[in-house]
Amino acid sequence: MLLLATTIFAGAMLASAAPNPDVRITKAAANPPAPGPEAYFSGEVSVATRFQAEEPARVGGATVTFQPGARTAWHTHPLGQTLIVTDGSGLIQREGGPVEEIRPGDVVWIPPGVKHWHGAGPSAAMTHVAVAEAVDGSAVEWLEKVTDDQYAAR
Repeated sequence: MLLLATTIFAGAMLASAAPNPDVRITKAAANPPAPGPEAYFSGEVSVATRFQAEEPARVGGATVTFQPGARTAWHTHPLGQTLIVTDGSGLIQREGGPVEEIRPGDVVWIPPGVKHWHGAGPSAAMTHVAVAEAVDGSAVEWLEKVTDDQYAAR
């Protein structure tokens, strides 16, 4: 029993002696919204609160707001993507699948390598937090734009 107590105490002392890295807070004002690049988006899109973890972590993301009718181009993610819808009404489609509606509180998981697009519905804006991990510095492979006919095929 004494050996167990000594082992637990020694472990606690080692843990408390470990370096305590600083927590980093990036204020919203330091990262104002910017227009989504035209090469990757159709319509009016703003990208805000971008974040990228430092190695060895590889997670990054942003809050993205799509005005009505706006959307991403088709794209894939090497380790998948999580979308957390925070406001409005949106759409998502994986290649070969139906266009599906997403609403606030919905959490969408897109598996690695699945070709997909997402954006606002035709009559309402939509905001989501997008989270993905990078492989060899890349978290997304952008492909062709979603056509108006593809977007309208609901």
